[in-house]
Amino acid sequence: MIRRPRRALAASLTALVGLALCALVATSAIQLLVHEKPVLDYHAAAARLHDLHWTSTPVRIAGIVLAVLGLALLLAALLPGRALVLPLQEDGSTSAPLTSGARRHGMTRTLRASAESLDGVGSAKVGLRRRKLKARIKPDRLATPELGGQVTTALEEQLDRIGPAKRPRTKVKIGRP
Repeated sequence: MIRRPRRALAASLTALVGLALCALVATSAIQLLVHEKPVLDYHAAAARLHDLHWTSTPVRIAGIVLAVLGLALLLAALLPGRALVLPLQEDGSTSAPLTSGARRHGMTRTLRASAESLDGVGSAKVGLRRRKLKARIKPDRLATPELGGQVTTALEEQLDRIGPAKRPRTKVKIGRP
Protein backbone atom coordinates (compact mmCIF):
# COMPACT_ATOMS: atom_id res chain seq x y z
CA MET A 1 0.00 0.00 0.00
CA ILE A 2 1.96 2.95 -1.29
CA ARG A 3 -0.12 6.04 -1.86
CA ARG A 4 1.48 8.58 -4.16
CA PRO A 5 0.66 12.26 -4.62
CA ARG A 6 -1.71 13.47 -7.27
CA ARG A 7 -0.48 15.55 -10.16
CA ALA A 8 -2.64 18.51 -9.24
CA LEU A 9 -0.08 21.24 -10.00
CA ALA A 10 0.69 20.09 -13.55
CA ALA A 11 -3.00 19.50 -14.30
CA SER A 12 -4.01 22.86 -12.84
CA LEU A 13 -1.39 24.80 -14.81
CA THR A 14 -2.39 23.07 -18.04
CA ALA A 15 -6.06 23.75 -17.37
CA LEU A 16 -5.45 27.41 -16.55
CA VAL A 17 -3.42 28.00 -19.71
CA GLY A 18 -6.10 26.28 -21.79
CA LEU A 19 -8.84 28.29 -20.08
CA ALA A 20 -7.01 31.57 -20.70
CA LEU A 21 -6.54 30.78 -24.39
CA CYS A 22 -10.17 29.74 -24.78
CA ALA A 23 -11.40 32.89 -23.01
CA LEU A 24 -9.22 35.07 -25.26
CA VAL A 25 -10.51 33.42 -28.44
CA ALA A 26 -14.13 33.51 -27.23
CA THR A 27 -13.83 37.20 -26.31
CA SER A 28 -12.42 38.01 -29.74
CA ALA A 29 -15.14 36.00 -31.49
CA ILE A 30 -17.89 37.75 -29.54
CA GLN A 31 -16.34 41.14 -30.28
CA LEU A 32 -16.31 40.30 -33.98
CA LEU A 33 -19.97 39.25 -33.85
CA VAL A 34 -21.05 42.56 -32.29
CA HIS A 35 -18.86 44.53 -34.74
CA GLU A 36 -16.39 45.79 -32.12
CA LYS A 37 -12.62 45.95 -32.46
CA PRO A 38 -11.38 42.48 -31.33
CA VAL A 39 -8.72 41.95 -28.69
CA LEU A 40 -6.92 39.62 -31.12
CA ASP A 41 -6.54 41.03 -34.58
CA TYR A 42 -6.72 37.92 -36.73
CA HIS A 43 -5.52 39.64 -39.90
CA ALA A 44 -2.42 41.12 -38.23
CA ALA A 45 -1.60 37.80 -36.55
CA ALA A 46 -2.06 35.88 -39.81
CA ALA A 47 0.10 38.36 -41.73
CA ARG A 48 2.86 38.17 -39.13
CA LEU A 49 2.79 34.37 -39.07
CA HIS A 50 2.74 34.26 -42.86
CA ASP A 51 6.00 36.25 -42.97
CA LEU A 52 7.78 33.74 -40.71
CA HIS A 53 9.68 30.76 -42.09
CA TRP A 54 10.21 27.40 -40.40
CA THR A 55 13.93 28.09 -40.20
CA SER A 56 13.64 31.53 -38.58
CA THR A 57 14.88 32.07 -35.05
CA PRO A 58 11.53 32.94 -33.36
CA VAL A 59 9.95 29.74 -34.72
CA ARG A 60 12.87 27.63 -33.48
CA ILE A 61 12.80 29.24 -30.03
CA ALA A 62 9.04 28.79 -29.73
CA GLY A 63 9.37 25.16 -30.84
CA ILE A 64 12.09 24.45 -28.30
CA VAL A 65 10.14 26.12 -25.48
CA LEU A 66 6.95 24.21 -26.33
CA ALA A 67 8.86 20.92 -26.61
CA VAL A 68 10.50 21.42 -23.21
CA LEU A 69 7.17 22.34 -21.58
CA GLY A 70 5.50 19.33 -23.16
CA LEU A 71 8.27 17.01 -22.02
CA ALA A 72 8.11 18.42 -18.49
CA LEU A 73 4.35 17.86 -18.34
CA LEU A 74 4.74 14.35 -19.74
CA LEU A 75 7.41 13.47 -17.19
CA ALA A 76 5.30 14.93 -14.38
CA ALA A 77 2.43 12.70 -15.46
CA LEU A 78 4.45 9.51 -15.96
CA LEU A 79 7.09 9.46 -13.23
CA PRO A 80 5.89 8.39 -9.80
CA GLY A 81 6.03 10.95 -7.05
CA ARG A 82 7.43 10.46 -3.59
CA ALA A 83 5.26 8.08 -1.57
CA LEU A 84 2.97 9.77 0.94
CA VAL A 85 2.07 6.55 2.76
CA LEU A 86 4.79 3.97 3.36
CA PRO A 87 3.87 0.29 3.78
CA LEU A 88 4.41 -1.40 7.12
CA GLN A 89 5.43 -5.01 7.76
CA GLU A 90 2.63 -7.52 7.47
CA ASP A 91 1.74 -9.47 10.58
CA GLY A 92 1.71 -13.19 9.78
CA SER A 93 -0.67 -14.07 12.65
CA THR A 94 -3.89 -13.59 10.66
CA SER A 95 -5.02 -15.67 7.70
CA ALA A 96 -6.18 -12.66 5.66
CA PRO A 97 -3.46 -10.32 4.43
CA LEU A 98 -3.64 -6.97 6.15
CA THR A 99 -2.13 -4.02 4.37
CA SER A 100 -1.28 -1.06 6.51
CA GLY A 101 0.79 2.03 6.08
CA ALA A 102 2.13 5.05 7.89
CA ARG A 103 2.28 8.58 6.56
CA ARG A 104 5.79 9.76 5.75
CA HIS A 105 5.26 13.03 7.62
CA GLY A 106 4.09 11.19 10.73
CA MET A 107 7.06 8.84 10.64
CA THR A 108 9.57 11.67 10.35
CA ARG A 109 7.84 13.59 13.14
CA THR A 110 7.97 10.51 15.41
CA LEU A 111 11.61 9.85 14.61
CA ARG A 112 12.53 13.49 15.20
CA ALA A 113 10.76 13.45 18.57
CA SER A 114 12.62 10.27 19.48
CA ALA A 115 15.97 11.90 18.67
CA GLU A 116 15.13 15.16 20.45
CA SER A 117 14.10 13.32 23.62
CA LEU A 118 17.70 12.35 24.32
CA ASP A 119 19.90 14.33 26.68
CA GLY A 120 22.42 16.46 24.84
CA VAL A 121 20.30 16.96 21.70
CA GLY A 122 19.33 20.58 21.14
CA SER A 123 17.40 20.07 17.91
CA ALA A 124 17.11 17.45 15.21
CA LYS A 125 16.20 17.44 11.53
CA VAL A 126 15.14 14.09 10.14
CA GLY A 127 14.83 13.32 6.44
CA LEU A 128 13.29 10.07 5.24
CA ARG A 129 14.08 8.95 1.70
CA ARG A 130 13.53 5.62 -0.03
CA ARG A 131 16.43 3.76 1.52
CA LYS A 132 17.98 6.37 3.83
CA LEU A 133 17.08 7.97 7.10
CA LYS A 134 19.25 11.05 7.63
CA ALA A 135 19.30 12.78 10.96
CA ARG A 136 21.14 16.07 11.46
CA ILE A 137 21.61 16.73 15.14
CA LYS A 138 22.48 20.06 16.69
CA PRO A 139 23.83 19.26 20.16
CA ASP A 140 23.49 21.45 23.20
CA ARG A 141 26.24 22.24 25.67
CA LEU A 142 25.65 19.05 27.69
CA ALA A 143 26.37 16.72 24.74
CA THR A 144 28.62 13.73 25.30
CA PRO A 145 31.08 12.33 22.75
CA GLU A 146 28.94 9.21 22.21
CA LEU A 147 25.84 11.24 21.27
CA GLY A 148 25.89 9.94 17.67
CA GLY A 149 25.66 6.33 18.83
CA GLN A 150 22.86 7.15 21.26
CA VAL A 151 20.84 8.90 18.56
CA THR A 152 21.40 6.02 16.12
CA THR A 153 20.23 3.52 18.74
CA ALA A 154 17.14 5.59 19.56
CA LEU A 155 16.23 5.92 15.88
CA GLU A 156 16.77 2.19 15.27
CA GLU A 157 14.54 1.31 18.24
CA GLN A 158 11.85 3.68 16.99
CA LEU A 159 12.05 2.09 13.53
CA ASP A 160 11.62 -1.33 15.19
CA ARG A 161 8.43 -0.07 16.85
CA ILE A 162 7.08 1.44 13.61
CA GLY A 163 8.06 -1.58 11.51
CA PRO A 164 8.38 -0.27 7.93
CA ALA A 165 8.31 -2.91 5.17
CA LYS A 166 11.61 -1.63 3.77
CA ARG A 167 13.89 -0.56 6.56
CA PRO A 168 16.00 2.51 5.69
CA ARG A 169 19.69 2.81 6.54
CA THR A 170 20.24 5.23 9.36
CA LYS A 171 22.85 7.97 9.07
CA VAL A 172 23.39 10.47 11.87
CA LYS A 173 25.39 13.65 11.47
CA ILE A 174 26.30 15.68 14.54
CA GLY A 175 26.76 19.39 14.00
CA ARG A 176 28.36 22.05 16.13
CA PRO A 177 26.68 23.30 19.31
